[in-house]
Amino acid sequence: MPEKLVRINRERPTGGRPVLLAIAGDSAAGKTTLTAGLVAALGPDRCVSLCTDDYHRYDREERRGLPFTALHPDCNHVDIMEQHLQLLATGQPVLKPVYDHATGRLARPERVEPNEFVIVEGLLPLHTKLARACFDVTVYLDPAEEIRRSWKVARDTRKRGYTEEQVLVEMGRREAESAAWIHPQRQHADIVVRFAPIPGRNDPPETPLSAELMLRPSIRHPDLAAASGRTMHLKLERDCDGRPVDTLHIHGYVPREESVALEKAIWHLIGEPGGAAPDGLGRLGPDARSEPLAITQMILLHHLLEAAR
Repeated sequence: MPEKLVRINRERPTGGRPVLLAIAGDSAAGKTTLTAGLVAALGPDRCVSLCTDDYHRYDREERRGLPFTALHPDCNHVDIMEQHLQLLATGQPVLKPVYDHATGRLARPERVEPNEFVIVEGLLPLHTKLARACFDVTVYLDPAEEIRRSWKVARDTRKRGYTEEQVLVEMGRREAESAAWIHPQRQHADIVVRFAPIPGRNDPPETPLSAELMLRPSIRHPDLAAASGRTMHLKLERDCDGRPVDTLHIHGYVPREESVALEKAIWHLIGEPGGAAPDGLGRLGPDARSEPLAITQMILLHHLLEAAR
């Protein structure tokens, strides 16, 4: 089968093939924010990112008359996405399509040269077996639904020219397709990341969201048991299929100085040269930062660097 051939070829020593990370999730789940911190930490000389939403088959105007939305596989060139992922996974460049979210139009394609690390984020990167076979590490973002909806309204009204009413109507149209095509990718992720308030706590509104990382045994995770404390703790829980799985809880309410101390310990565990973690981690914007996001990005950096080693 094609996906097995891809895995076999990627296991052969090829003199430093790229390491590929997939970040899948619904619209406005935080994929681009998570990716941006990783790219900033690794640097453009080592890392390149691309979005699978660029493989939309139709522009925004053409989609108005279609019976499905951008979430549906039939609205995307999934076959071309698969071909490009295979090429990138074996160190070859691609001429990637470009979808301009600001205008809703298809733009001029751009050449993407694979680097040491390739981060692929979008709606459907884990949709097919062949696509999944191209990745070393897979992540699914699963924020609390009310949080994701608020993020989507804020983003689409500020950056994409929609009114709030239009965003809410479109989210209603997308619900069935999200359940059919986006959510099933969760079962294929090595790590499931959820940002949400901690249930039962009455924290002030400005308290950063906490993070919950489900660490499936499909890849080897760093030993974080010694780092358990007020900022973070590891707990054995049940996955959605009933199987036991380690879940890492990173608390947003903890004072920043305690989180920073933990970040230094994790950065030492990662083993990268230099004493301090990159400033780009945890960034939510020019003046906003989340320590749970920074720690989540550090753990993903650990997996990328371990895969490269």
